[in-house]
Amino acid sequence: MKIKPETRKEEILRVAAKLFKEKGYSAVTMRDLAKAMGIKAASLYNHINSKQDILNTIVISLAEQFTSQMKLIHASNDSCIDKLNRIIRLHVKISSQNSYGMACLNNDWMHLEEQLDYYKELRANYENNFRTILEVGIASGEIIHVNLDILMFSILTTLRSLYVWIPKKDDLNLEELSDTLIRILIKGINK
Repeated sequence: MKIKPETRKEEILRVAAKLFKEKGYSAVTMRDLAKAMGIKAASLYNHINSKQDILNTIVISLAEQFTSQMKLIHASNDSCIDKLNRIIRLHVKISSQNSYGMACLNNDWMHLEEQLDYYKELRANYENNFRTILEVGIASGEIIHVNLDILMFSILTTLRSLYVWIPKKDDLNLEELSDTLIRILIKGINK
């Protein structure tokens, strides 16, 4: 399988996401981005409109990926446990492919401006579907009856912070990571 070469816009998004993670969105300037890419700042505008446009593209594209995949998982005829397994695998996959973008999604979403309401809608849809899967699982006896907010917080906090942990593991096997997270988050740690 031939890997498609990165476009200039994709390179800008990748480098910007890395800078946003390292410095924070507010601290990064277009000059910083141009310098990191080895080009003049004016050249950036041939490919993007603004720093805000970059952030919108990074955050919204990831949020849309999560939301569309969650919608498919939620609508499937799988058991609630199988749906949760698929959600964990989804987070591992996306977080491993784009840790810098995930940092933006988690840390810089509040800077979205025009796209903020849309992002909040995507996040709410994702979380509502997640909550419904847990509620159905509890109601059917498939999932233990515990405080739903704590259950949801525990799982989502782990999944949303994978982008911090994954890059620190050079020899990481993503399948093994997914399986272990499923074992711990879904089946528990009892022997």
